[in-house]
Formats: sequence, C-alpha cells, structure tokens
Amino acid sequence: MMWRIDEKIVSLHPMKQVVKHFIESMQICSPSDRLIIALSGGADSVALLRVMLQLGYHVHCVHCNFHLRGDESDRDEHFVRQLCQQLGVDLSVEHFDTRQYAANHHLSIEMAAREQRYARFEEIRLQIGAQFIAVAHHKDDSVETMLLNLVRGTGINGLIGIKPKNGTIVRPLLCVGREQILQYLHTLHQAFVTDSTNLHDDFQRNKIRLSVLPLLKEINPSLTDSLTETASHLRDVAIIYNKVLEEKRTLFVHDNTLCLDLLRTEDCASALLFEMLRSYGFTATQCNNMLGASQGSRFYSVEWQALIDRNRLLLKPKGNTVPLPQLHVEVVEIGDDFVIPRKKELACLDADKLRLPLQVRRWQQGDKFVPFGMHGKKLISDYLTDRKFSQYQKEQTFVVCSKGEIVWIIGERPDNRYRITDNTRRAALIYSISQ
Repeated sequence: MMWRIDEKIVSLHPMKQVVKHFIESMQICSPSDRLIIALSGGADSVALLRVMLQLGYHVHCVHCNFHLRGDESDRDEHFVRQLCQQLGVDLSVEHFDTRQYAANHHLSIEMAAREQRYARFEEIRLQIGAQFIAVAHHKDDSVETMLLNLVRGTGINGLIGIKPKNGTIVRPLLCVGREQILQYLHTLHQAFVTDSTNLHDDFQRNKIRLSVLPLLKEINPSLTDSLTETASHLRDVAIIYNKVLEEKRTLFVHDNTLCLDLLRTEDCASALLFEMLRSYGFTATQCNNMLGASQGSRFYSVEWQALIDRNRLLLKPKGNTVPLPQLHVEVVEIGDDFVIPRKKELACLDADKLRLPLQVRRWQQGDKFVPFGMHGKKLISDYLTDRKFSQYQKEQTFVVCSKGEIVWIIGERPDNRYRITDNTRRAALIYSISQ
C-alpha cells in the first residue's frame, strides 16, 4: 500500500509535542545534535523523519536495501529517494548481499540484516560527525519485545521493553503507538510504503503482533498503555536491582573467578548467579546446576566455559589454548661474582648435567620430578595440587625435559638434581618465552 505524497507541510500536530516532551524528559538528544535517521520507507521511519524535521533537527537519512524482497526492495529505495529529495534531506543508500553474509557468518537472515545495517549506520555516523542514530521503534514495538522476552524466558531486564537510549542509538517515538503514527501521517497527507512480510505470520515477532496482541486486547483494550506503564515501573525497579547486582558482582567476582562459598550464603543465590553469568551466555538451568555441582564439573556456553574448582567457579573463553612456550638457553661460565638470578620465567641449572637441545611439553599424568630443595621424587600432579593450582592452571602448565627427564616446571620449581652447586662450572640460563 502507498499513499499519495502531499508537499504541503503541516507545522503542528499533537504528536510533535508528545515526542518533544519525551525527548526532553528522557534526555534522548538535544536540538543541536546531528542525527542519522534509519529510513526504510515504512510508516514508522517516515513519521520519525517528519517529526524530527518539524522539531528542527539536522538529519541525514540512511536507507538499507537488503535485496530480499525483489521488486519490493527496489520500490522502497525509489520511494525513499523521492521523499528525501522532496524534503531536501541528505540521503545515503546502502546495498547488501544479505543472504551471502548470513551464510558466511552462520546467521539467520533477520540477524544478518540487523548486523549489517547497524554496522553501516555507525560507520556513516562517524564519517559525517553525527551524534546519534535515530530508529523508529514505537510503543507497540516495545510491548511486543516485552511479551516476546516473557515467552522465551527472561529476567527483570527483559521485561522493561526497549530502551529510549542505548549508547548512540536513540528511539524518539517510544512515547507513541502505531495508531498515533498512522494518524500523524494521515494529517500530513504523507505517503509511506508497506513491507509485505510484516503482513505474514512468519516470524515470532509477527506472531505476537498479528495473533497474540489482538487476543489480549479483547481482554484489555488499553493493553499497550497498561504494559508500557508496567514496563516503566519495572525500569525503575531494574535500576535498583542492577545497582544491588553490581555491588554483589564486586563482592563475588574477581578476574573471571567467582566465589561460590560466599554466593551460597545469599537468599537468591541461583538468581544472582544467573544475572552475573548471563552475559557469558550461560542459562538459568546451568547456573542452578553449578551451585550443587561437584569438583571438576564443567559447563559450556557458546563462547565460554566454567569450571568448578574447590569453592570457586572459574571462567575462561572456549578455545583459549595456551601455545607451547619457546625456550632461549644461554650457557655462561661461573665466576666468583656469579649470582643465581631469581625470576619466575627463568631457570638456572647446571649446564654440564643437561643434554641440549631441551624439549618443552605439557605435563602428563604420572610425570615425576625432584622439587628443588628436596631429595625424593614427587608426582607433578601432587605438586600442583599442593600448590592449589586450578584445573585451568594445570592445563596450562609446561615442563622442560633433558634426556627424557623433567628438569623444570616452567614458572615453578627446577629439578633438584640439576641445581647449581659448588662444583658447577657452567650455568645454563633457560628463559621461557610465551608466544
């Protein structure tokens, strides 16, 4: 559907004042700011453009053609070009091979389009020196997001709807609903285009919009306003909630290590753990299981892994394998002024007891050595346990070998049999160099 464009500009409309008050009260942006307008050509983005122009903002429009709807995509681009020309607004038109991008990055078409457009918006924002990127989400979109998150399962932050401002992204129309937007455009005699995919019950959001919301509005015709008000209350609650959560996070988490003992004393330990780990991609079920898991248990999200180590939860990125360190060996004569260096990344051993070149490998179960200062052999596994190494630290521990015997646990102790003695004539300075 496309309405006729009327070039006559109507200077005042109630929606203009509503949006102006919303921008000021939420401190979304100031009249001196330059804005990128994400202009699809649909009713919402066209209304956003018109109202921001009426409020006196300096805008630059960006239209994204994802080439997903054939002639309809080209129709939208043509409409946007005409509209910006008539309104005297600068326009950038961006073209994307969305299907190829989705295939290359293993994303849905919807997510691929989102990534592409927001990345390009930010590039153009920086190029032209704009302060913000304005997108046309409105009150109904926020309610749909709230319900969608509720259906999928969410915490309090998922029930506050869409934020009016998130970094450089601003949403001046969150104070008005779809009907107000359509009435505003009708008053202006302003045309817009309709994306036919929005009329099909294909995507989850469309199911909420086309099927769920109409049923709920039969129960409460003022549903959108009621849920918007609820979201506003929850937003205030979330501020308090997030403040307490940050205090707890400071108390429990240090350097990707979480103190489980301390956390278990909290009344809502499972909920707290989930909120602290959700950014790592762990689910509420996983977090609940972590609290009762045994020593050595592991949990995985898409990008992270968590390990139960004693009364700690250790977090590290998946695939973050430490490569074998390189060795640099320097042999020096021992004189009267020789002093054994004391550095963690250096071992000083009797060169004449070694066979060069030395070998580096990860330690293995059953490995033994004679710790410096001792005389009997000790399992490396026992040594690392006595040193209270976590499983992650054990997996990143390397040994240096000569003639098949371990002469140094890198970063820890050398083997006592290869130590410098009064009879040593040459010292081997062995440096461990991380790659």
